[in-house]
Amino acid sequence: MTQSSANQGRVYLAGPDVFLLNAAAVLERKKELCAKHGFVGLSPFDNEIDRSGLSRHEVAHRIAAANEEMIRSCDLVIANLTPFRGPGADVGTVYEVGFARALGLPVFAYTNLAGSLLDRTRRWLGDRLKQRADGEFADQFDMIVEDLDCVDNLMIVGAVEAGGTGAGIVINAVPDKDSFTDLAGFETCLELAAR
Repeated sequence: MTQSSANQGRVYLAGPDVFLLNAAAVLERKKELCAKHGFVGLSPFDNEIDRSGLSRHEVAHRIAAANEEMIRSCDLVIANLTPFRGPGADVGTVYEVGFARALGLPVFAYTNLAGSLLDRTRRWLGDRLKQRADGEFADQFDMIVEDLDCVDNLMIVGAVEAGGTGAGIVINAVPDKDSFTDLAGFETCLELAAR
């Protein structure tokens, strides 16, 4: 922690939560949970972006820069790696995990969907996933699908597990309807961070 104690730590809230229709409410609940555990939660919604006179592409650059600056100002990151629009985690969240790891920040992460990346890819691709003669699984382009018994891509798992936290990705299996709103895994990450 760069702060004087864990009780003052600033937590960047990474995840696809920002795309929820009730995003503000979910992120506010996460901030309340952060405060309960002695942290200050910060989300991309806390950035004030002046959009006047800017193209949407220019706005995207401003948001990206503001999010990076916010991550730099934090002591740790908690990432929601629940699969988003496919069998794996949200790519923006994955970028933020890597960015935080490169800065040397501790990264805690959770997913609300159990199973390995291969399990989810099987369901996602259906009959487009084939097992080759060498035993590897491949997609419709004959590209190998990772089969390393990881909850997501090995680089994501490695970033979380090698980040000095002593914690792996918290798996909190919930019904599909609660995939992006159940915060039990998030709170477990806070408990781990508080130690």
